[in-house]
Amino acid sequence: MNRRQFLHSSAAFGALTAAEFAPWQSINAFAREVEDFVRGPAIKDHPLRQVSKHVWMIFSPDGFPTPENQGMMCNISFVDTARGLVVVDSGASVQIGEMAIRQIRKAFNKPVIAIINTHYHGDHWLGNHAYVEAYGKDLPLYAHPGTIKAVQGVQGKLWRTLMEQWTNQATLGTRVVPPTQSLEHGAELKFADLTLRLHHFGTVHTPFDLCVEVVEDKLMLVGDVAMDRRIANMDDGSYLGTLQAYETLEKTGCSLWLPGHGEPGAQVLHWNRELFEGIYRPCEQAIKDGLPLDTAKAQVLKDPRVASRAKDTKGFESNIGKYVSLAYLEAEAAGF
Repeated sequence: MNRRQFLHSSAAFGALTAAEFAPWQSINAFAREVEDFVRGPAIKDHPLRQVSKHVWMIFSPDGFPTPENQGMMCNISFVDTARGLVVVDSGASVQIGEMAIRQIRKAFNKPVIAIINTHYHGDHWLGNHAYVEAYGKDLPLYAHPGTIKAVQGVQGKLWRTLMEQWTNQATLGTRVVPPTQSLEHGAELKFADLTLRLHHFGTVHTPFDLCVEVVEDKLMLVGDVAMDRRIANMDDGSYLGTLQAYETLEKTGCSLWLPGHGEPGAQVLHWNRELFEGIYRPCEQAIKDGLPLDTAKAQVLKDPRVASRAKDTKGFESNIGKYVSLAYLEAEAAGF
């Protein structure tokens, strides 16, 4: 048993022992003290990068959480307004949030005035914990109402546990701090010189994804609706919904796309559309022709839109089978 496991076990035992003797109203406070005591290590600093006139980011080079990267797998973005900084997606742990705060304090003499969580996958909101500790519990935390409900429910504890498991407990000490204020499609947040316009397209990567348009910069923070060199997790999503969302996004007038995973650029939507078309359309055709899943997968792998991206796509070999299965099931459902 390593030191962290020993501390965790000892703290858990202490909490159980204390629960036998302490008044019930003290148990939650005691448990929080234990949780704060047992923390994973600090994460190394990752540099800030300017993307447009008002948008900065901390880039994550990795697409998936590991013990080595301590859960640093999601880009963290900052919109620099005259009133302060707006964070879009806060990262996968309190440690990542604390690292980001260190970086912005070096570069800006401004407070964080709001956070927007694009959806309920934990790498996009578990860092909220660090920001409310640094800037106060009244810091506005925005998300789609469906995301708020999901994080307050099963998704919150699930994602905290998953991150601990995937990182060998490097994210220990992270508390579930759900977003609190709702944003719907078409909502606008105005911060003196800047307008942030919110877009929701139904079921895309999840049923509740928000894309954040920085109107003055013609830049769209797309969260996980689109990625660069990585296939989005489609367990809760829709290929057809995503392809339709891309058509709508391209009509917004934005020219720069900043994804939750991968590099920002002008071609992010095009890269994703080609890959998703290459996965979904062969499955759609296989359903029409009465062909089984194995045949559909073979057709997907031969499709040039997929084959040309396989080598450079993070997690391709380990995930393509599942993503083809999901596309096949969606095409089958759409055929009825």
